[in-house]
Amino acid sequence: MNNNNTTATMQQSFPMNGGDGPHSYLNNSHLQRQANNASRTMIEEAIAKKLDVRCFPSNSLCLADLGCSVGPNTFVAMQHIIDAIENKYLAQGLKSQVLEFQVFFNDHAANDFNTLFASLPDERRYLAAGVPGSFHGRLFPESSIHFMFSSHALHWLSKVPAELLDKNSPAWNRGRIHCTSAPDEVSHAYAAQFEKDIEIFLSARAKELVVGGMIVLLISALPTGIPASRTPIGILFDLLGSSLMDMVKEGLLSEDQVDSFNMPVYITSLEQMKSLVERNGNLSMERIELMDPTSKHVGPVPAKDYAMNFRAGMEGIFSQHFGRRIVDEVFDRLYKKTVEFFHLLKSSHKEGTQLFVVLRRKN
Repeated sequence: MNNNNTTATMQQSFPMNGGDGPHSYLNNSHLQRQANNASRTMIEEAIAKKLDVRCFPSNSLCLADLGCSVGPNTFVAMQHIIDAIENKYLAQGLKSQVLEFQVFFNDHAANDFNTLFASLPDERRYLAAGVPGSFHGRLFPESSIHFMFSSHALHWLSKVPAELLDKNSPAWNRGRIHCTSAPDEVSHAYAAQFEKDIEIFLSARAKELVVGGMIVLLISALPTGIPASRTPIGILFDLLGSSLMDMVKEGLLSEDQVDSFNMPVYITSLEQMKSLVERNGNLSMERIELMDPTSKHVGPVPAKDYAMNFRAGMEGIFSQHFGRRIVDEVFDRLYKKTVEFFHLLKSSHKEGTQLFVVLRRKN
């Protein structure tokens, strides 16, 4: 291990549900897909206006999706990016150049890469490779990647802040599983861990990008002045925590089991992310703005969709901590609470809960 701030230590792995079963991420990630679709035009604009393809000496371009999970969202996103890059070459009068694309699909080693590659599109116009490993550290050689993309992955922390488990710390998160509705000390511990992780992430990406290379990030975000408890993800965390405490009261779980469990997820703000990019200094911020990830939804999201989507993303970490025997019970209770409190989800604040970020490697 080196000490140049490019590698996070003691990383934890929290893969999405693999396979193609009823609770798999493959079959329960349409909310993320719709959120990606809400940014399609913005990605096209970023590539058309900000990606300087003339500075790329080769016609062989390398792309990477960081936190790709098991598809199909990653395939849709990467093909859309390739289409936009090809359109940029045509707009620059470079239509005679035959482009080759290599796409690297990255996620933790525990990710279900078998399902991912078994579902690769037959008609794809790129070569595909898997890159197992945490993006909280280096993944690629220096100056080797032309375009990077990451969607709904950077809210995962590399580890749970240690203070949350220390009974002598003011940040001990007793009776809660997240910083939503928690004291300031808990929120500060989460924020500090996120900042460490993002500093490492940006430092690594700045080394791996070619000069002029671009990163597009879609990140869950907290709008200015809006408490997390009024956003869909904050409400779901509160309902999940409430379900676990109900199980403690019924003797199905111990209080210590819940007190020692915290979700390694942090929802950032535009201001915080902007400050971290500026602190890095090697990446120029071409665009950063809040957007509504539900703008492509038709009608309200059903309660069942919220619960199934949450389970597909969170079941693995619950199984690791509590054991598989209680997983069905926990998420059945969560579903019932999403039905009971659906009015909160329906009226929750959704505008500005996704951050769209475009960065470019400086010379």
